Amino acid sequence: MQRIAVTPRENWRERVESVGMLYHTIDGAPYWDESACYRFTRSEIDTLDIATAELHSLCLQAVEEVIRRDLFAKLHIPKEFAALVTDSWENDEPTLYGRFDLVWDGSGPPKMYEYNADTPTSLLEASVVQWFWLRETRPDDDQFNSIHEKLIRFWQRWPNLERTPVHFACAGDAMEDLGNLEYLRDTALQAGARTRRLYVEEIGWDSTRLDFVDLDHAPIRVLFKLYPWEWMIREEFGRHLTRARIRLMEPPWKMVLSNKGILPILWNLFEGHPNLLPAGFEDRPLPGDFVRKPLFSREGSNIEIHRQGSVTSTPGSYGGDGYIRQQYQPLPCFGGNYPVIGSWVIDGDPAGIGIREDATEITTNGSRFLPHFFVEG
Repeated sequence: MQRIAVTPRENWRERVESVGMLYHTIDGAPYWDESACYRFTRSEIDTLDIATAELHSLCLQAVEEVIRRDLFAKLHIPKEFAALVTDSWENDEPTLYGRFDLVWDGSGPPKMYEYNADTPTSLLEASVVQWFWLRETRPDDDQFNSIHEKLIRFWQRWPNLERTPVHFACAGDAMEDLGNLEYLRDTALQAGARTRRLYVEEIGWDSTRLDFVDLDHAPIRVLFKLYPWEWMIREEFGRHLTRARIRLMEPPWKMVLSNKGILPILWNLFEGHPNLLPAGFEDRPLPGDFVRKPLFSREGSNIEIHRQGSVTSTPGSYGGDGYIRQQYQPLPCFGGNYPVIGSWVIDGDPAGIGIREDATEITTNGSRFLPHFFVEG
C-alpha cells in the first residue's frame, strides 16, 4: 500500500461532473482529490476482500445475538420497534449495501473501525468516478471495484421488478445524499425497475388506508431511504412504520448494525478476532488509549481520541443516547495524510473500496476522497 502523487486530469471538475458528481468541491477545497492515489498489490486486495467477507459474516451473527438476547435497550432501539427489527430479520429481508471503515497500512490484518450499515455515502465516487479515472489515467492497471455491476444485479433479482415502483428518498437539503440517491436510482433503472424520487419531507401518511403515500397520493410499497433509521423512528410519522404495508431498504434489522453499540457486542462474541478492535460500553472501561464514540453519529461528529493523557475531539450534536469505547488504533500516516479504507458490501458480497483521507486522524464530511489501483503481486 503506497500513496503516490499524480497529476490531475485536465478539466477534472468537468470530467467528474459528467458522471454525476456535482459535490466534488467543499468550502472551496477539493473533496474529490486526484492529485494523489493509492497503489495496492493484488495480494493486498485479496486481504481486504477476505477481511470484508469475514466481518460481514460476524456482523450477521451479531444481529442474531441481539435478537436472541433482546439487547435492543442496550442499543437504545425503542421497545416498540423491536418486533419490526425481529420480523425483518426472520423474514430475511434483503440488504442492498453497507461500508466497513477499516484501518490498515498493508501489513497485518485490517481492523474494523465501524460499519456504516444503513446510510453509507461516498458510493458514487467509489463506484463510477474512480473507475473512469482509472480508465483514463491507468488503463493497464486494475481496481478493486465491482460495485456498479453488483448493484444492478441486486435490482435484477428484485421481485415484481417491473410492476411495483421503488420510491427513492433522501432529505431535501443534502446535495451529497441526493447525488448518491440518484446514482442508486439509476442502477435500478438500468436493471429494468420502475422508480420514483421524492424527498423524505414529501412522504405523507394516509390514515384511512394505513399507507405511506407520495405526492400523487400513490401508496409507497417499496422505499429506499437514504435517511437514518434512528431519525425515521423519531419522526412524526415514524410510529406508523410498525403497521404500514411497506418494505424499506435498508431493512429494519440494519438498525442493529448501524449502531456503534454493535462494536462491543462483536468484541464480546468474538474477542481476540484479528479483524476486530477491543470495544466496550461505558460501564466497562478499556485499559490504555481509546476512542469514545456516540452510539449514533455521522460524519465524524462528537468523536474523542483519548491518547497518552490528551484528548482530541470533534464538535457535534450527537451523544445524547450514550457512548461506547474502542481501543485506539492509529491510522497510517502518508506524508501527513491519514487514510481510512471504506470497503463496500453489495448484496452480501465484498465489492470494492474507496479511500478517504484527512490531515487529522478523525475522518469528517470534508475529508478528501482519493482513487486507487492495484497491480499484480
